[in-house]
Amino acid sequence: MKKYIALILCLLMAMPLFTNAESTKSARESFIDDYLAEAKALYDAANGRLQSAHYSGDKYLCKNFTVYVFSESKNKYRMAEFPDVNLVIPNNLPKKESKPYQYGIEWEEIAPEDGNPFVIAAQFKYDKALSKKENKQKAREFMQQVQKGDYFQMSADYYYGVGAHSLIFTQDYDAESDSVFWTDSNMKGQKKNGIRYGLPQYDAKKKIDWFVDAFCHRGRGATLYRLREDIIFK
Repeated sequence: MKKYIALILCLLMAMPLFTNAESTKSARESFIDDYLAEAKALYDAANGRLQSAHYSGDKYLCKNFTVYVFSESKNKYRMAEFPDVNLVIPNNLPKKESKPYQYGIEWEEIAPEDGNPFVIAAQFKYDKALSKKENKQKAREFMQQVQKGDYFQMSADYYYGVGAHSLIFTQDYDAESDSVFWTDSNMKGQKKNGIRYGLPQYDAKKKIDWFVDAFCHRGRGATLYRLREDIIFK
């Protein structure tokens, strides 16, 4: 009998510890985990195969990929300051409004009261008044601010092409390896019979200098968008 009582007491003592551990995840962290899980599901579904990234509605098309995973996850969450507002993710700033910079560096400015749950955590725009070396140093410092769940928008000129690209970082910047990890679609891809096909990635890894070399050019740059701290459950 004493043995059973002792066992019950042990279980009762363990239960609050488990509950407390589970409750430590904030709504904001859950939101990030949810949209990264959606990205992983798309990646897994592709199973290493190229996916249609040609038509405006294709979810494997660049920013469509990042918007899709947000849209699939957002309905469980709100902003504490604006609890009655549905969450939205802004479109890219139009080409005309991007001048004198190239299209693709940043999003449209949508106020939080209109549903935008993101803030600009950091931004890099090539400064013609500085040397190439000085711009690269600023670009490196920018990339070192990456955190898990950050949305990334860049205008690049690199191995995979020239123009805008969108992705989401899956981990914090790793100082030890000087690297970042991300998920996206259509950075890598190819055309078949005039149709573009993109390859989704998850936990792709590169040294930050790889990104610096991609967007650190005259007229180009990049922006880190981060979820507000006041994300709550709906």
